[in-house]
Amino acid sequence: MAVIGGTIVLVGVVLLVLPGPAFIVIPVGLIVLATEFAWAGHVLRRGKMVVHKARRGVRAAASRVTENVSSP
Repeated sequence: MAVIGGTIVLVGVVLLVLPGPAFIVIPVGLIVLATEFAWAGHVLRRGKMVVHKARRGVRAAASRVTENVSSP
């Protein structure tokens, strides 16, 4: 599992510079690695928190823009 997960993550890293779905491939590789290594699960949890924070920030910014547009 470590070899398969590591290979998937490496392919994802290569896809960061090549056209491809790197932001899908890397988490899949980390999911595979998390079955064997606790650190990979930690990286996944931390990544989820970052994505959640970014979503909240984008939603807040979008609501501010919408408020500014709708009030003349």
